[in-house]
Amino acid sequence: MLTAQSALPMISVTGLCKSYGPTRVLDDVDLEVQSGQVLALLGPNGAGKTTMVRILATLLKPDSGEVRIGGYDVLHEPKKVRVQIGLSGQLASVDDKLTGLDNLTMFGRLQRLSHRDAVTRAGQLLEEFGLDAAGGRAVKTYSGGMRRRLDLAASLIVAPPLVFLDEPTSSLDPSARHVLWDAIRVLVTNGTTVLLTTHDLDEADQLADVIAIIDRGRIIARGSAAALKAQVGRPRFLVTVPTSHALAAAVSLLGDRASTVDYDTRTVSVICDDRGVDGFRQLRAVVDDLTTSGIPIEEFGLRKPTLDDVFQQLTSADTVAMPRVARSQ
Repeated sequence: MLTAQSALPMISVTGLCKSYGPTRVLDDVDLEVQSGQVLALLGPNGAGKTTMVRILATLLKPDSGEVRIGGYDVLHEPKKVRVQIGLSGQLASVDDKLTGLDNLTMFGRLQRLSHRDAVTRAGQLLEEFGLDAAGGRAVKTYSGGMRRRLDLAASLIVAPPLVFLDEPTSSLDPSARHVLWDAIRVLVTNGTTVLLTTHDLDEADQLADVIAIIDRGRIIARGSAAALKAQVGRPRFLVTVPTSHALAAAVSLLGDRASTVDYDTRTVSVICDDRGVDGFRQLRAVVDDLTTSGIPIEEFGLRKPTLDDVFQQLTSADTVAMPRVARSQ
């Protein structure tokens, strides 16, 4: 049965402001994250991501606004907030000279676990993160991916309900990145709430239930990856032809249906009017029209809007006026 406290949002931010001198780093930010969700916080460098995380983690005081973690106020109840959170930064905090087991045992002791409980918990985490075979080795012998997994395990010694992950897979190779993603998914399956800051848009797309984009200290868009992609445009059909002559003929035939033309790749795009069955009928009609007219097709496909499209459009330096908040769930 849920208690009144557990039924509250894990993260609740209202009217958050923070300035450094004349520069307003966070400008009236509102944000809410439910328990068990993954929130990806995206934004260009200097947008305010790190400042927000530091405030949420009680490492920095806001100028104004209300911030609650698990129902507890970060200003007035910081000790209760700290019990709720684990933090894994960009740089691994583990000791190279110690073994994986010794590192986690040390973190357990720092969290006031008994030696026996710390060793037991360390062993559990090494197994959960696929590091049990390497637990007796010095961390300096670990690969980058293994170190990141160990660092994440260290932030979970006391199984906090909320974990902050700052660029968790930066500098990892694709294989190690996917291993860490799987570890994060296991955390969420077990009920942990995750706030993820990342510049890897594929990472946000893969892991996040909700994405918030921050720019110049303001949340400019918030919603699921699918909802945000839908805001920037409809899918497009891409048709590539083998010659410049065929491209000119295709453009002439398609007329107003041709949305953009890439002369370097000899590709013409047609905006899809419908995302369902009618959309595929439209694609077939385009292909049929071209083949009936004798225009050869080298390849064709469907390109959906990506998070990169969303990010580039919403955070463009050339944008004069930004929406206060574009909400979509």
